[in-house]
Amino acid sequence: MESKYKRVMLKISGEAMSGGKGFGLDTPTIDEIAKKIKEAVDMGVEVSIVVGGGNFWRGRSGGNMDRTRADHMGMLATVINSLALLDAIEQQGVPARVQTAIEMRQIAEPYIRNRAVRHLEKGRVVIFACGSGNPFFSTDTAAALRAAEIGAEIILLAKAVDGVYDSDPHLNPDAKKLDSLRYIDVLNKGLGVMDSTATSLCMDNNIPILVFGLNDPDNIIKGLKGEKIGTIVY
Repeated sequence: MESKYKRVMLKISGEAMSGGKGFGLDTPTIDEIAKKIKEAVDMGVEVSIVVGGGNFWRGRSGGNMDRTRADHMGMLATVINSLALLDAIEQQGVPARVQTAIEMRQIAEPYIRNRAVRHLEKGRVVIFACGSGNPFFSTDTAAALRAAEIGAEIILLAKAVDGVYDSDPHLNPDAKKLDSLRYIDVLNKGLGVMDSTATSLCMDNNIPILVFGLNDPDNIIKGLKGEKIGTIVY
């Protein structure tokens, strides 16, 4: 079965990179993600990726630290995750590049939109690191921004939970999973899909968001094929 989409943005949370441990990197988990990315590329999908950094650092964990500085530390955490994922993808025989929103040329390319698109057209996976390069903006917002810039058809939002619920499933055992909802509902109800900036950006640019659990990496392929998983936000 072929993919429903030609060009996609895969957003992977930092926690997902830790394989449920909550901190650091879990090599078997990252290898499984890389295998599914290879499968997607073999299907002819142009794959771009934004990785979070929460498995190493969250800006809000900085206590009394200056918010801008704390966010810059979080951006560096995304570079660690991006390089780890790059290595795993290349070990699968798939060409890939990391582009950073903050220049660090000895490590990765600087983010250049036209170059990123060219990489995708040539079948290379492009991983965007350092978020948007700006403090006060999350990596979810960076995923929405880069998706809009490169013309991605959908954002595949890989989370620790298997979709969007009407309340926190960790606190409410009777929380109901939603199959679909509209951007405006996410904003009005304050549902924890993406932050409001990212959701508004997707709404303004009409980019659907598929929220699913990465506990089963095969969900990436299921999402590409249009199978009914997680929650679709449109």
